[in-house]
Amino acid sequence: MKNSAFAAALAATVLFSPLASQAEDITIGLAASTTSMDPQFYVIGPNSAMARNIFDGLVNQDDKQQLKPGLAVYWKPVDDTTWEFKLREGVKFHDGSDFTADDVVASIKRVPLAATNSPSSFTPYVKGITDVTAADPMTVRITTAEPMPLLPNNLSRIAILPAEMENTTTEEMNAGKGVIGTGPFKFVSWAPDDKVVLARNDDYWDGKAEWDQVTFRVFKNPSARVAAMLSGDVDMIESIPTADMRRLESTEDLQVTKVAGNRVMYLHMDQDREISPFAKGPDGSNPLRNPEVRRALSQSINREAIVDRIMDGQGVPAGQLVPEGYFGYDPSIKVDPYDPEMAGKLLSEAGYPDGFSLTFHASNDRYPNDSKVAQAIGQFFSRIGVKTDVVTMPASVYFSRASNLDFSFIMGGAAVETGEASGVLGPLLETYGDNAGRGNRGRYANPEFDKALNEARETLDDAKRRQLLQKAMEIAMNDLGVIPVFYLANTWAMQDGVSYPGRSDGYTLPYYVTSN
Repeated sequence: MKNSAFAAALAATVLFSPLASQAEDITIGLAASTTSMDPQFYVIGPNSAMARNIFDGLVNQDDKQQLKPGLAVYWKPVDDTTWEFKLREGVKFHDGSDFTADDVVASIKRVPLAATNSPSSFTPYVKGITDVTAADPMTVRITTAEPMPLLPNNLSRIAILPAEMENTTTEEMNAGKGVIGTGPFKFVSWAPDDKVVLARNDDYWDGKAEWDQVTFRVFKNPSARVAAMLSGDVDMIESIPTADMRRLESTEDLQVTKVAGNRVMYLHMDQDREISPFAKGPDGSNPLRNPEVRRALSQSINREAIVDRIMDGQGVPAGQLVPEGYFGYDPSIKVDPYDPEMAGKLLSEAGYPDGFSLTFHASNDRYPNDSKVAQAIGQFFSRIGVKTDVVTMPASVYFSRASNLDFSFIMGGAAVETGEASGVLGPLLETYGDNAGRGNRGRYANPEFDKALNEARETLDDAKRRQLLQKAMEIAMNDLGVIPVFYLANTWAMQDGVSYPGRSDGYTLPYYVTSN
């Protein structure tokens, strides 16, 4: 096929050209592996970050997640249920084909197809779209069932592919077929859990990147990632282990970037099943369905201690799912205080004076100190009488099992992908269904929450929409549909002569990496 031949030829050029040794190349150490090269398959940070190097959206996000023109130069609502997007002229895909409205139509229609077997799909971002049409070669009109004021935000999450790839499967893309975008870099190769190689797109519409070739190497072990940085095996790493921050900051010929992040670490618990596999009260039933129990667990957690002692200050205690400054943040919602005495009292009032048994599952290689954080939380629970075992495992196993509801109590991390609250409230807390709540692994369900969230999604007035999102946040946090713990900070280390400003979404994008 044309695309496979293109990738093979490009790889051969990069690997065997006599000019390659003279190229401006960069090697970057990643903390987590890309799990798919299909940019529309799985909503998870490592995949989304990698996709942004290869693909553009109609709308892109800047380093603070504010919207900016991407493949659309501007957009506007034509009426309450119709948006019009004017497309950028002269853009070409990596295979040399011209970008047109037909590619946008096909890409949006592909999203539900790409959702097959996805642990957390992109379908919520296109939910409500009833029609996508090419008004002319450079104009797209999108019709929605109800008003969708957040459509541009949602579409910033949808990668645009050539129209001919509409029926390309995730398996085919993982094998290298059809990994073709309009982004600053072209796909060369991918070895899962090892590395991704990209080559510069010299025809990128926003100006070509500084680097001829980018090699992303995966170092799930934090110590190995730091060792590669110190030895000079890589030019840059992301996600500095907290224990090594001061060491890297004080190392000559290295520099560090640290920015406030948008990812909240949270606890999800089974609120659906009366009998749950790893949460059992004296009568064998599931205590996690009781909101008083969930509040007791939340108040047993010393968030400040976790941030200070385990995260070495690289975080902020959280009482809701979006940090201050994001659209939908509710200043009236406070972080639950650390109060083990009150937590014990709440447990007794809920009918568990002697506690209950719980197995807490978490990843051990996905987030900074995820295993240590889980162990600490388990100890806090044990102190109020909840007999807690903590079991951690690699993310490659953990997340698929969590999505299959194999566990009762889990820890995850959710980034505010759209830059506003519905982008995390919906996936985590909306009542689970075919196109809703796909990341709701605790099966929280509250009709009042769903109503407020859906009204917000349909309200064009910004002030009213903010109030509705805050109402949805208040309902969910009163119920503790999930328990927020803390927001992560995003960090990078670089060799002297390399600079990166950092991003609130934590993405490592070499297009914005420069040499001094």
